Amino acid sequence: MSGVGGSVLAITLAGRLFSVAADAEVQRDIGGFTNESKENGDGTGRLIKTRKKASLKGISVDVDDSRGDHEFLQDLADRNDYFDVAMTYAYGAIYQGTMQIGGDIMHSNTNQVVNFDLEGTGKLTRQ
Repeated sequence: MSGVGGSVLAITLAGRLFSVAADAEVQRDIGGFTNESKENGDGTGRLIKTRKKASLKGISVDVDDSRGDHEFLQDLADRNDYFDVAMTYAYGAIYQGTMQIGGDIMHSNTNQVVNFDLEGTGKLTRQ
């Protein structure tokens, strides 16, 4: 059976649910390690493992100015800690982790969405 792709339905940030734009191309890195092979002078090799952070890039969420969604997102970014994140795909998969907003939080008035990325510690896990 081949893999199934599709839209991200929603994302929950610190307990607050946001709808995700259906055409958002969210890129997921569950975290873990990257590997690099290095050669030794005698022809043997060694493996260098470097820890990498979990990330979700290209998130585009529907915002409601009447409930202060943009301000809520900025308040999350202003925190000095990580918060709980859960992302639900149209095909049913849910990935969960502890993350923080990375980079700028940009509002698009034409599309009434806010665009941002998330970065985390540990790994994203499938529920």
